[in-house]
Amino acid sequence: MSGGANVPVAEQAGLPRTGEHGALSCGKALSFSKEARAELDRLLTRYPTKQAALLPTLWLAQKEWGWISREAVDAVASLLGLAPAFVWGVVTFYTMYNRAPVGKHLIQVCTSISCHLNGAEEVFHECKKRLGGLKTGETSKDGKYTVIEVECLAQCDKAPAVMVNDDDYAVITKDNLDAFLKGLG
Repeated sequence: MSGGANVPVAEQAGLPRTGEHGALSCGKALSFSKEARAELDRLLTRYPTKQAALLPTLWLAQKEWGWISREAVDAVASLLGLAPAFVWGVVTFYTMYNRAPVGKHLIQVCTSISCHLNGAEEVFHECKKRLGGLKTGETSKDGKYTVIEVECLAQCDKAPAVMVNDDDYAVITKDNLDAFLKGLG
């Protein structure tokens, strides 16, 4: 899996590497909104320890700020009483967390076996090409699109499958790719 938005920081051109744990900085202090903090408080009641709530807390942080920056790692670590390096280790283990800013439409093309056998590789490369020759994980200049390759969207019966942000799309092919991309806006 190439995991575009999750390409190691050292491999992303133009982005400064900061923080002792290697996370990119967003350049500003972060704190959860009142609504997100209320959701976090509800989450914490469902887990026996704060550490056990790390994954949903990171998900909440990504929902709140769009990606997991050094400051997001530090905020989550502080709220849960964990070491930032531990939190960053979890962020880097799971590909569902964006370790760099992504476009308005994060396009994830599944290339697992069913999708691969139905042309996902071609869809992945054509998608990047039609959005201006993007590299994997690169965001378009207008900030609208980021294209990455992912493993298994659990849509094998509808391959090739694509996920855009939180929405699933099935049977995306080279032939219907233009209409699909146009539909994203």
